[in-house]
Amino acid sequence: MTDTPTRRTQEQRRAETARRVLDAATELIARTGSRSVTLAQVGEAAGYSRGIVYHQFGSRDRLVEAVLDRAQQLDLPEYAGNGLEHLVGIVESYLRAVSGGSVTTRAFLQLWMEAAAADPVVAPLFARRDEEFRLYLRDAVRGGVADGSVRSDADPDAAGSVLMALLRGAGLQFVATPPVDDEPALIREAVRTVRTAFAATS
Repeated sequence: MTDTPTRRTQEQRRAETARRVLDAATELIARTGSRSVTLAQVGEAAGYSRGIVYHQFGSRDRLVEAVLDRAQQLDLPEYAGNGLEHLVGIVESYLRAVSGGSVTTRAFLQLWMEAAAADPVVAPLFARRDEEFRLYLRDAVRGGVADGSVRSDADPDAAGSVLMALLRGAGLQFVATPPVDDEPALIREAVRTVRTAFAATS
């Protein structure tokens, strides 16, 4: 009976350590990108040694991957019978999530720019995730074509790439220098663009 509380406390400590390390790594990557970030820097920023960071994540590459995994956790809407509204909901939810210039958003965009520059660590991580996201967007377009809410001549594969470009490009405006003045207006225009581009004609 005495083992369970001790085990739970150790698990809570490990979880807290991992959270603090991820917080520190995210902050450092948001500021300077991942290329110059070391496990020693992350450990110092989190209040731990380099050894504890290594023990938690195993390598710098796996730590960067964990930061990316956390940054890509978005609450996107489910399909509810209308594909066009599903697309609009995805665009609006995504842009609301990345607006405001949060540390997580800045870290994600720093990593994305490194991937675009063919960073050997980050580029493969994005290649898989980007392909999954494009397929997700493609399938959302297909659903709209099938239910009649998206125009029938829409090319789902091309549309998925265009939608992804819209989302990433708009996201960059939130952290540009200077950033966009009116974030809600940008989101409204993105939604209007998608609705106009993909709505089925009656």
